[in-house]
Amino acid sequence: MHKTLTFSVAALVGFGATVALAPDAHAVPSLSTRAMDVAKAQKGDPYKWGAAGPNAFDCSGLLYYSYGKVGKKLPRVAQSQYNSSKKVSPANRKPGDLIFIGKSSGGIYHAGVYAGFWSGYGWILDAPKPGKTVGYHKIKDYTAGSPRAYYGRY
Repeated sequence: MHKTLTFSVAALVGFGATVALAPDAHAVPSLSTRAMDVAKAQKGDPYKWGAAGPNAFDCSGLLYYSYGKVGKKLPRVAQSQYNSSKKVSPANRKPGDLIFIGKSSGGIYHAGVYAGFWSGYGWILDAPKPGKTVGYHKIKDYTAGSPRAYYGRY
């Protein structure tokens, strides 16, 4: 039976069919997925310098709060969060990874959650600046000129 099923799937794939496997019903969401869900729930909360929630955030405060809610204590400021993260190349980034903005890896001044790529742009979920709220923003708006995006994972 198993060999026949394997052959049948291979034959279908060879003819352009798509095979989808059911997700494991018992799979536990990753730490970054759970933290991103917490960050998403803060969408619309105001930016406030030095704030780490629950009703207002600065950029690193949003990460500190979101990861703390899922049981992972992060350093409080963006540079320290970057320093303690596992570095990820842009080619290997995935939604839920952390994104850090700076002129160099030693000059990080902004942080958020990499939200993915759609509508032709990479997106960050973050608390951007005074007068703005937690939400999705284009990464290119942070990297115009000389700043760069760096990625990390916990």
